[in-house]
Amino acid sequence: MRRYRGTGLLVSHDRALLDELCAQCLFLVPPEATLRPGGVTQGMEQDAREQTDARARDDAAKHAAARFRAAAQERREEGERMAARTKAKAKTKDYRTSKWDHDAKAERNLARLTGKDAWAGKQSAALAKRAAKAQASRAAFRVRKEFATGFWLEEADVSRRNFVLRLPAGRIPLGGGRSLSFPDLEMRPTDRVALTGANGLGKSTLLRHLEERWNVPPEHLTLVPQEITAARSAEILAEAKTLPDGRLGEVMTRFSRLGSRPGRLLESAQPSPGEVRKLLLALGIARGPHLIVMDEPTNHMDLPGILCLEEALEAAPCAMLLVSHDERFLERLARTRWELREEVPGGDVRLAVRR
Repeated sequence: MRRYRGTGLLVSHDRALLDELCAQCLFLVPPEATLRPGGVTQGMEQDAREQTDARARDDAAKHAAARFRAAAQERREEGERMAARTKAKAKTKDYRTSKWDHDAKAERNLARLTGKDAWAGKQSAALAKRAAKAQASRAAFRVRKEFATGFWLEEADVSRRNFVLRLPAGRIPLGGGRSLSFPDLEMRPTDRVALTGANGLGKSTLLRHLEERWNVPPEHLTLVPQEITAARSAEILAEAKTLPDGRLGEVMTRFSRLGSRPGRLLESAQPSPGEVRKLLLALGIARGPHLIVMDEPTNHMDLPGILCLEEALEAAPCAMLLVSHDERFLERLARTRWELREEVPGGDVRLAVRR
């Protein structure tokens, strides 16, 4: 693709691929589409700067509107106090006749106080207009909602065992006379491991082999598989909806912090592939996971969702095994690599551990 000299349109969430190949990127954030120069990383950095500037301008306009509204209220109250004093001072009572006597001095006071009252009213109206103008100016600043992250503090949990996996060297049949061999495999309670390799080399086979060998209580194992059928996705959502209100609220808070909208999820009968993966992770977090295993989690997620997932997993205190072809995702999160390689093309596969 680098050698191609024609025009191309590439649709992808693979940041490395887009940075390698694209001279400009079109970012779709409905209802807008914004074209920015350079690869996706450069475009995202420019977008972040634009959002920071827009947020600062919006905050300034919001605070200005609040100041003007407060000042207008103060002037209005001042005018009301003046009006009350005007009535009190402009009239004197003759107790002998029980009639009001308007003398010249009272009339002068009335004129003076009424003038101040009118001035306060005009000032209040002018400040209210400035407040409305400042508030209206906020419409020009396109500030996107930011998803909060950082839901690990209360649920932080790390296995007290020395290892969450300790597997002696062995060999797994792959079919067709091929096999996958691996050395001694160990994972400690805070290890982060990336399992990589070309398609067809046995990553999923290895995961199935490990299923019954994790040194983790089942309730503390969070597994997000690569393939989730539509029927199973609907079941997971239906099960979540039956949770008690308080528990469901906690799960939906975590779900929102992975970059998705809980309201849309709860109104639907069938979650999207990306949504069901986030929901599985949110449900697992509620149980205080000792180990998270995710198989190609970014395949069905958009770029904002991937970034939210990265932030959440980066702060996770527990062990992780991540299977992915997304190098940026793995570079940020994993400290150890389990790499699957063919010894000869079409032959046996060997797992190498690299730290």
